[in-house]
Amino acid sequence: MKQKRIWLSLAEMGGREQEFIKEAFDSNWVVPLGPNVDGFEKDLEDYLGDRNKRIVALSAGTAAIHLGLVMLGVKSGDEVICQSFTFAASANPIVYQGATPVFVDSEDDTWNMSPRLLEEAIRDRIAKKGKKPKAIVVVHLYGMPAQMTEILSVAREYEIPVLEDAAEALGSEYKGKKCGTLGEYGALSFNGNKVITTSGGGAIVCPSEEAAHRVLFFATQAREQAPHYQHEYIGYNYRLSNVSAGIGRGQMLVLDEHVSKRRHNHARYVELLDNMRGVEVKKAPSSDYNSNYWLSCIVIEPSQAGFTREDLRLQLDSENIESRPLWKPMHLQPVFADAPRYVDGTSESLFSKGLCLPSGTLVMEEDLQRVASVIRSMAR
Repeated sequence: MKQKRIWLSLAEMGGREQEFIKEAFDSNWVVPLGPNVDGFEKDLEDYLGDRNKRIVALSAGTAAIHLGLVMLGVKSGDEVICQSFTFAASANPIVYQGATPVFVDSEDDTWNMSPRLLEEAIRDRIAKKGKKPKAIVVVHLYGMPAQMTEILSVAREYEIPVLEDAAEALGSEYKGKKCGTLGEYGALSFNGNKVITTSGGGAIVCPSEEAAHRVLFFATQAREQAPHYQHEYIGYNYRLSNVSAGIGRGQMLVLDEHVSKRRHNHARYVELLDNMRGVEVKKAPSSDYNSNYWLSCIVIEPSQAGFTREDLRLQLDSENIESRPLWKPMHLQPVFADAPRYVDGTSESLFSKGLCLPSGTLVMEEDLQRVASVIRSMAR
């Protein structure tokens, strides 16, 4: 008889979500506005802890990245620097705007954008195009904060705004500041596999009340103030519904618990796989990087371990355990074959050797031990 399936990262309800959803139905607020939306935005602002930042709740993290680019003035013919080692949603909105993504590789310590290659890319694009890139999209991959001090220093030198893709990093901190609050704009995701969920949804972190109002304008079809429907800009249908926001309000009550559980799961993987030849659990490079460990990841050196990432993935799957290769870099994706790239092989190597392990809040101690047992059995 097959053992139960261990999933990578499933949503877990805290128990009070239905109270907020019932309130939405009882009051007939089932449209993309209402008390739950306002409350969810306020809860997120309080959690992020930066009194200057404002939140607009949206239908997806992708929508947040897109509206961030809109607010930064990205237009057709522009170039936007984007981390290559990420999910496609980090890069696709650049193309929505008619701009060209310029992909930059990662560094080994955090797996995020390399400040050295970032500066090289900026200089080379200025030399080749006669103008600097319009924006920089940096990702906090798997919850691990990027080297933001160095990245922001480069960005300031060339006066290029930074848009943080913190879709995987709600609850993560860099030098004591919450991820998503470090750039000009930040993007959050509440997809079903994230730290908290609204079923589907996201939010944009804005630098001011004025900016948030402008984002809200674009997120609600850019309707002008008039008694009739008047449109002078292209707008989008990107607002989060009051029902979905009710789920989010319930999830905010257990956010700290969810982050704590994922950190615990990561710490257990470190202990369970300690000293295993050729297998390394990815850890933060220093105390400056307080990851939420959205997903716990390992890197396998086949020459030392005696098996490959794919060998292990298939073995885990045969034992009813879900795992997933690390993100395939954007500069290797067919859809971006012609995009400029500044790479040194870091993300390509990680893609070929890395694996995400079951990490969600529903992963129990016996599940962790079962996963580790399969990995250890591969070395025999």
